[in-house]
Parts: sequence; C-alpha cells; structure tokens
Amino acid sequence: MLPPLRPELNFPPALLLRAQPVRVVFFDVDGVLTDGGLYFHETGETLKRFHTLDGHGIKLLQRAGITPAIVSGRDSAALRARLTALGVTHMRLGTEDKAPAAESILQELGLDWGAAAAMGDDWPDLPLLRRAALAVAPPTAHAEVLAVAHHVTERQPGAGAVRELCDMLLVACGAYARELEAAAR
Repeated sequence: MLPPLRPELNFPPALLLRAQPVRVVFFDVDGVLTDGGLYFHETGETLKRFHTLDGHGIKLLQRAGITPAIVSGRDSAALRARLTALGVTHMRLGTEDKAPAAESILQELGLDWGAAAAMGDDWPDLPLLRRAALAVAPPTAHAEVLAVAHHVTERQPGAGAVRELCDMLLVACGAYARELEAAAR
C-alpha cells in the first residue's frame, strides 16, 4: 500500500478564509485562460492556445461543487469547443458589459457576490473583480487590475494561472487533499 501524499501547496490563511465561501468563479478568457495573444487564420478564424493544467483545475472545481463561469468580451468557435470539452455551461461570450452578464449567472445559481471569485487581467474585468469576494489576477495584468486583486498568481496566464486559483479554492473548501489522494492511487 502506498503512503498518502502530503499536499505541497501552501496559501496564506487569510486568503483561504476569503476563498471559503466561494461557490462560483468568473473567468475572463484572453489574458487569463490564454496567454492573451490572438492568432488569426487567413480566413479570419481566431485560434487560441489553452493549457491542460487550467482545464484539469476547472474539472476539479466542478467535482468540488464550485461552478466555473466564463464572462468574455470575445466569442469564437475555438473558445466554445474548449468550454464544451470542459463541461462549462455557464458562459456569457461577446459581452463588453461584464457585470450584468455575471449577475445573470449569479441569479441563475441563486448566489450573490459574497459567494463569487473573479479572475481577470484588464479594465473590462474591474466591475467583477471589485464586486467579488475574492479577486485574482495573473502577474501580467494591467496595473489597475493588480491594484484591486486580493491575490496575484505566480503562474502566468495560459500556463497554469487558472489552475493556481482552482487549487486555492480546492484547499479552502477541503477538497484538495481528497482529490490529490484519489488521483495518486
């Protein structure tokens, strides 16, 4: 029999306390789930690069009962394909006015901003970040976003920044060690 794994992650206690009530997470896409680069095919189709660490983190959130939600100013076939593959059902794409879009998701879920986290990187994300109980930004975010964030990830956008937030939420709700042990069996 294998000995149990001891989790290696360590988040500040005050941050974990802030994260405990979170039941929904609003993610921006470009500059959060991706590196922020936009790749255009000659036909005009937008191509995006996503990281598997982030995708697995989103799946782990769902298993822990935390709803991932996407609120993005852009919409594309590539994005929809990725979200479908991850089982994300709460999304508002192609919207510049993000607060009402997020509020409609909160209403659908029967939640309020006290149960929400948000992760964004630029000015259109500020209304969500300022309302959410937990505001997170990647290190490449605009200065005004970094100023309102409760946590700035060590990982880069499109390269594990989303997973870092997912892991924090899993630790805060008590699901991280259980999921880790199940994966290591």
